[in-house]
Amino acid sequence: MPKPIFNTEQRVLQKYDLSKKTSNNTMIDPLTLEKRLREKRSNEYMAIMKQLDISGCHVDQKKYNEFVSAIINEFPDIEFEDKLLGIVAKCYLGQPYEVHTLDLSGNIVVHYKKHENMPGMLNKARSLALHGGYDFIEVYNDCLRAVKSDGTVTVAK
Repeated sequence: MPKPIFNTEQRVLQKYDLSKKTSNNTMIDPLTLEKRLREKRSNEYMAIMKQLDISGCHVDQKKYNEFVSAIINEFPDIEFEDKLLGIVAKCYLGQPYEVHTLDLSGNIVVHYKKHENMPGMLNKARSLALHGGYDFIEVYNDCLRAVKSDGTVTVAK
């Protein structure tokens, strides 16, 4: 496979930790966690996640931190650690791009071209992002949570 001429990803140098190791956080039992993650997403969270496309192909450290901060603000009671892998959404930048990701494990925002491979579970969210009528897909290590424009969540295991 030929190498792309343009670098379509922007690596963010600083690792942003989604686990909050504070004394007032306690572990949430799995049933409560499941219920909490099915709740409707806030308007503020929805607005920030829609900005992934507006940022273009290259996202700087400050903008990346805004995206991660939005996740932390939406779920202040949850320690994600390795549970939330990233977010996948349809890309509206035009050809040749098809979807974009906020990859939390790699700490990058990437815009993917049609037929370009995506890592692991992020690839499973691609078809939902393209054809499912959802604004974006939250990719967890055990499921996909598809979020509609009104903030409602559908879970796909």
